[in-house]
Amino acid sequence: MNYEGMTVTEHRLRVPLDHAQPTGEQIEIFAREVSVDQDKPWLLYLQGGPGGKSPRPATLSGWLSEAVKHFRVLLLDQRGTGLSTPANRQSLGLRGDPAAQARYLMHFRADSIVRDAEALREHLGIEQWSTLGQSYGGFCTLTYLSLAPQSLTRCLVTGGLASLEADARAVYRATYQRMAERNEEYFSWYPQDRETLHAIYEHVRHNDDEFLPDGRRVTVPLVQMLGQYLGGNARVHQLHFVFEEAFINTPGGRRLSDSFLATLYEQASRASNPLYAVLHESIYAQGEATNWAAEAVLEEFPAFGAHAPTPLLTGEMVYRWYFTGDPALRPLEETARILAEHEGFAPLYDLEVLAKNTVPVAAAVYHDDVYVDRELSLRTAEQVRGLKAWVTKDYHHDGIGQDGPKIFAKLLAMTNESEPETASD
Repeated sequence: MNYEGMTVTEHRLRVPLDHAQPTGEQIEIFAREVSVDQDKPWLLYLQGGPGGKSPRPATLSGWLSEAVKHFRVLLLDQRGTGLSTPANRQSLGLRGDPAAQARYLMHFRADSIVRDAEALREHLGIEQWSTLGQSYGGFCTLTYLSLAPQSLTRCLVTGGLASLEADARAVYRATYQRMAERNEEYFSWYPQDRETLHAIYEHVRHNDDEFLPDGRRVTVPLVQMLGQYLGGNARVHQLHFVFEEAFINTPGGRRLSDSFLATLYEQASRASNPLYAVLHESIYAQGEATNWAAEAVLEEFPAFGAHAPTPLLTGEMVYRWYFTGDPALRPLEETARILAEHEGFAPLYDLEVLAKNTVPVAAAVYHDDVYVDRELSLRTAEQVRGLKAWVTKDYHHDGIGQDGPKIFAKLLAMTNESEPETASD
């Protein structure tokens, strides 16, 4: 199909659920190719998440507009997402009981995603390709460099240098600290919003008849999920507009406005990406159980506790109560518990291979990223031979959405040129 100046081609492939058993159960993988010149080399885009489907481009814009100048771009729907065989509350019941569902989902981590990509590469007859990994896509990139570096020409990473060794609790300790700093920064811009937030908390503490569109009662922890706005520069200031419209006067007294409740629902619902919640902590697991790490570490940061006078806003943390409240997650509560307690996850990274890496790698490390900690990222940069890290204060975790063409061009140039391995703005 041709539209808006680009050629779009769909690719589907059957792959093993378990790549260690190639003749066993098969699932389908979908990818969408976008190009303006099919003589260009290939670039595989690895989406953030986990549980996020690839972009659906209606026009050539953002980072994609720059990428197609140099590459044929393949947008992969990672297994379980988009048009790849779905994994959600509606489909997972076909697997059987929660234990069977959990066994199924153990094959949905970065190592399986990389092997799916390898199957696609071979199916398309591509000898080597480059990759761009955003956020969790960067985690997948490090796994790709560990498992099949011979297939890679270069790797670009934006906000996604995972720690190679830190466990989930260590990651969340860093995350809570960064989120606390981001809260303080935001409320220094909009001190009146702290007062509004306190009023919202007090309102829902004393009124049990405020509900989200899906029927959930509004609670303090649900309101805290508005902190997802703080994860990027592209929309952080939109949070102020959310607070501006928080309350409305009605014949029955002061209430939370429909506009506010609709926005809160958008942040609280996992209907469109349930795997994000179900698999989120497993992306850090290598042998050990995660055991609801974000919830366990919360005790060390009482300012985020729901009983604090004005609790700080949270971010990408996943808690057990998500699965008792969200209708999209409720059927998966026991499945998520089994995954959280699983101790047999295989290693995702090969430190020896990464220490000998010869693939050009350039990574944007956002100085104040609240989701992928700068210090942990720079430690990873030291462990991957030849990786060039660009540390910048100009962007946040969503930098690729804010200024994608510039960031893409910068990282591409870094893989083509001899530059210092770590550079800062």
